[in-house]
Amino acid sequence: MRFYPALEEARLIRRYKRFLADVETVNGELLTLHCPNTGSMLNCQVEGGQVWFSRSNDPKRKLPGTWEIGETPQGRLFCVNTGRANALVEEALQAGVISELNGFTALKREVAYGQEKSRIDFRLEYPSGPAYVEVKSVTLGFDGTNVAAFPDAVTQRGAKHLRELAHLARDGIRAVQLYCVNLSGIEAVRPAEEIDSAYADALREAVACGVEVLAYGVRLNHEEMVIDRRLDVLLSG
Repeated sequence: MRFYPALEEARLIRRYKRFLADVETVNGELLTLHCPNTGSMLNCQVEGGQVWFSRSNDPKRKLPGTWEIGETPQGRLFCVNTGRANALVEEALQAGVISELNGFTALKREVAYGQEKSRIDFRLEYPSGPAYVEVKSVTLGFDGTNVAAFPDAVTQRGAKHLRELAHLARDGIRAVQLYCVNLSGIEAVRPAEEIDSAYADALREAVACGVEVLAYGVRLNHEEMVIDRRLDVLLSG
């Protein structure tokens, strides 16, 4: 996935009200950008840090652009825009990069399913039956380790999705939790038990029921993003 038009560089002044970020461009222009991330962005945002943003030419938009990539206090790059995770995964699925899920004959997005009225990110059709794939974007990293964690804040919705996947697996339907790690310099992913122990418990319960857990890393810079490698999954901290 290449960024087009090219991203512009700026310095982060502050993020506030969850969806707003003030930046200063390299030319000294002060802008308020859309921050498309509902999470806490723990260990990611740093005032004065480098950011890259996409500028919009749509006159109907209230804000002039979108914060896309930032630099963490650890010097890693991360993708702010969580909406890009599904597009990256779909691109990787179609290219056969996620080898565990190769061989599907059809791909459907945002399919309604489950006992708790959920929507799955992808339903893949195989001759042997469907596979349901839930995608989560991971950006939480730490000093001194190449292990990232999910979630970065308590997520009842995330635990609900794991319950839904577990129900499918118990019924003999293939169910997959896929972590798309939008953070550079990472080799493994774990549940952030210190942030949301209920989510960590739900993940282990889902695995016990037969849910597959995959993690894939993203190579990213201000020009492109692409899923390029499988990462280890650590079910305990």
